[in-house]
Order: sequence, then structure tokens, then C-alpha cells
Amino acid sequence: MKPRLDMDKIARSLGAKRRGKVAASGGYFGAVQLLAEVEARFRVPSRGGRATDPTWTERRLVPLAPKTLTRLEELAATIREQCHVSIEPMQVAGLLLEKSAERVNDEEAGHLLRSSSAPRGLR
Repeated sequence: MKPRLDMDKIARSLGAKRRGKVAASGGYFGAVQLLAEVEARFRVPSRGGRATDPTWTERRLVPLAPKTLTRLEELAATIREQCHVSIEPMQVAGLLLEKSAERVNDEEAGHLLRSSSAPRGLR
């Protein structure tokens, strides 16, 4: 198991201050950031099986449009190919859901249902 880095300690020793996270959105740096997150979070369960984030304890069925599943499959294939990491489409979906939920504030959430693409009963 890799030792965890204490970023606060590293910053102090360099005479620096931590100012928050920097988020890469796409391209090479986005892929490297995603790879680092997968490597840091995903662990193989003690009983074996596919590596996953041990904090993911809730299991839910999420209905998807075929187009969305196809896109998730494409993303997983790209990650596997470019980052040499074993990841499945629904693991990509879990990461995307977490990242999106962190970024959307309450006001933006209210606008989601007012969009013209929302089903009629949800507007």
C-alpha cells in the first residue's frame, strides 16, 4: 500500500500556503488527474473482485438512455487505453456523479428542472 502524502506538511516545509484544489477539466492534465484519483481511491476488496472506492457503500439502479451508456463505455475505454487502468462504465458514472454533485449549487439545481429538456411532469 502506498503511503499517503501530507500535502499540508509539504507546503509548510516549502514555505508555501495551500490555497485550495486546482481542477483540470480535460485533455492530458484532466486524464492525469483522473488517473491519480482512480489510483488513490480505488482498492481491490479483501475478498477479491473489481477495484472500487471503499466509501461507495450505497448501491442503486440508475436508469440510463442507451446513448448515455454508450458514452460511458467510450469514456471507460479511453481511460483504460490512455491510463492503463481497469475501470468500468458505471465506475466512470459514479465518479462523474460525485464531481457534478460537488459543483452544482442549489440555485443551479433548481434550474435543472426548468430546462426544456426536463420531462413535462418535472418542470
